[in-house]
Amino acid sequence: MNAGADPAPQRYRGRFAPSPTGPLHFGSLVAALASYCDARASGGEWLVRIEDVDAPRTHPDAERAILAALERYGFEWDGDVVRQSERTAFYRSALGRLYAEGHAYDCACTRREMETAPLAASGERVYPGTCSEGIPQDRAGRAQRASRVRVGAARIAFRDRLQGLQTQELARDVGDFVVRRSDGLYAYQLAVVVDDALQRVTHVVRGADLLASTPRQIHLQRLLGLPQLSYLHSPVVINASGRKLSKQTRAAGLPGVAPPVLLDAWRFLDQPLPDEKWMPASVAQFWSWAIAAWRPDRLPPCAMLPAPRRFEGSAPAKV
Repeated sequence: MNAGADPAPQRYRGRFAPSPTGPLHFGSLVAALASYCDARASGGEWLVRIEDVDAPRTHPDAERAILAALERYGFEWDGDVVRQSERTAFYRSALGRLYAEGHAYDCACTRREMETAPLAASGERVYPGTCSEGIPQDRAGRAQRASRVRVGAARIAFRDRLQGLQTQELARDVGDFVVRRSDGLYAYQLAVVVDDALQRVTHVVRGADLLASTPRQIHLQRLLGLPQLSYLHSPVVINASGRKLSKQTRAAGLPGVAPPVLLDAWRFLDQPLPDEKWMPASVAQFWSWAIAAWRPDRLPPCAMLPAPRRFEGSAPAKV
């Protein structure tokens, strides 16, 4: 490469990162489909990462069931599956750097004490900085301590590919946030930033329920000297009561017949169809057509949408 020439653009590298707390459900499928199509339509790679950093919530058989469902529905990932539970040393190293550079501190506040903290417009509790200048005397004897990252006067602005310009003043909207819990487990915000950097992820396509977390992750990227990613937050699938389809709301697992369910997820994302009555004959036929037809500019620019009626049920389906 000639001196002074612009560096070659990075190849698109996306990922899907489910938590093994239950079976893959329709909401998970929608997120996976958007991520997969966006990566493959761009000629990029697509990784699978199991986000099992929250060990108490992990179900022993959930990972196997999730990976089996992804295979049954025709998803093909690049490289080996990565598990957060095997990457503690990387998170410890990143946290050590944050402490060494004065960006992190110990916090002895309890959850009950946080219940009296002020509420932000998002409904989250804003940490009032109780331990930011040292742990108060009345809490100094507590053995369990979390690690928090200082936000200072950080104002994070980024342009989401679907949701548009997003801004967040971290001190006002979040406060200094936890990166290691008082039980010693590393928090999602730190783990996901470290993993994305180590896996050389360039693009993140995920549900809009994580949109408010993105400024915290960008803040950590900047503190750790890591590249900022491209983000697209697609609509979250909700049930009839307005709650997100999730393992916590006992969303039904995916049925065994894949092509019609993939087509339901495709329609949910308002993607173009060759014919309203079209039904792919196989999973392979669906993906061959869908990747070529993917139109991210057609995605509904909203935070949530109701699930098709047959996926609203709360009884787990047999997979």
